[in-house]
Amino acid sequence: MKKTEKVLFVDNLTKELQDAKSVVLVNYSGLTVVAQQDLKKRLKDVGGRMLVVKNTLLKRAGEAAKIDKKILADNILTGQTALILAEGEPIAPLSVLGKFAKEFDTPKFKVGVIDGMFQDEASLAKLSTLPSRDNLLGQLLEVLIAPQYRLVGTLNTNMQKLVYILQAKAGGEK
Repeated sequence: MKKTEKVLFVDNLTKELQDAKSVVLVNYSGLTVVAQQDLKKRLKDVGGRMLVVKNTLLKRAGEAAKIDKKILADNILTGQTALILAEGEPIAPLSVLGKFAKEFDTPKFKVGVIDGMFQDEASLAKLSTLPSRDNLLGQLLEVLIAPQYRLVGTLNTNMQKLVYILQAKAGGEK
């Protein structure tokens, strides 16, 4: 890349880092071109993007975007680094990465920032196993509604018993 192209690239990357809901760095070494294309397609389906970026350019863009300094540490920005950006839901691309890593044993999580909070490798691995936002909301709704269903069931059972008693009493008096 020429110097002017690098400046333009860093400016564009800075804007993307500022707009992203989550930023995750992964080590993609060992990932074949076909697998990489498959991963990019899966990420695109959930509103995420994968960018392969030179570590020095990522460091410049990250500093300009004022992202967490822990991400830009020299021990993190080593080897082959890919950047996963989420424009929509911040956890969805992470779930895709987790499932993909189970299938292919790559990529490996490095660090990330999700909704403004720094996450290390272990945290990212845990977050990647979470169900999607819609599933979590469905589970929450189920938990909130369950007591009402149980109350209705209990009251209905008692009403049925009362009806049986009244029918038995009415049948016995004839």
